[in-house]
Amino acid sequence: MELTVRDALTVLHGMVFGGLLLLGYSGAVVAICAMSAAGDPWKPQARGEKALSLYLTLLAGLAWLAVLFGAYVIYPWYRAVPPTGADLAGFPQRFLMSSPTTTEWHDIGMEWKEHVAWLAPISLTACAWIFRRYGGRLRVMKGLRNLLLGLVLTAFAATCVAGFFGAMLNKFAPVRGGGEIVLMKGETGDER
Repeated sequence: MELTVRDALTVLHGMVFGGLLLLGYSGAVVAICAMSAAGDPWKPQARGEKALSLYLTLLAGLAWLAVLFGAYVIYPWYRAVPPTGADLAGFPQRFLMSSPTTTEWHDIGMEWKEHVAWLAPISLTACAWIFRRYGGRLRVMKGLRNLLLGLVLTAFAATCVAGFFGAMLNKFAPVRGGGEIVLMKGETGDER
């Protein structure tokens, strides 16, 4: 079983950075909702406030890492221009645009992915800043707390859209190339 370096870096971008980001949203939503629970809302102590502030900051950092890695490492391989007469299978953007049955994956899928993905780190950075600024006082500031929840949900939706289109684009026109990484070797020899 083999991967190319570009396959491995695409997996790092989507499955590791993107996957961790999607999992991380649950913690942010639970903490914000706990602060607004009816009856006995969570009142974070100083240590809990610092932990949640760090959590939101790390989540924003992970979102920036995923988006910047995708934009400046993976995307240039996706949009590489093939030399005349080259096999388009190694040039995902041109491969998708070469057929009327796949051109929409580029025209809609990649255009949405490359633009909507930026909403996640921007929204999460705003969340981290708001929480750092107001902390536990957010439990009595309903409007600001709702804004915080809305920003987290916006970031989550943007990550879902970008992740969906990224997975579909990689299915139809994967970014491949670079050296090979051998994960497992098959048996060699005479099979009788």
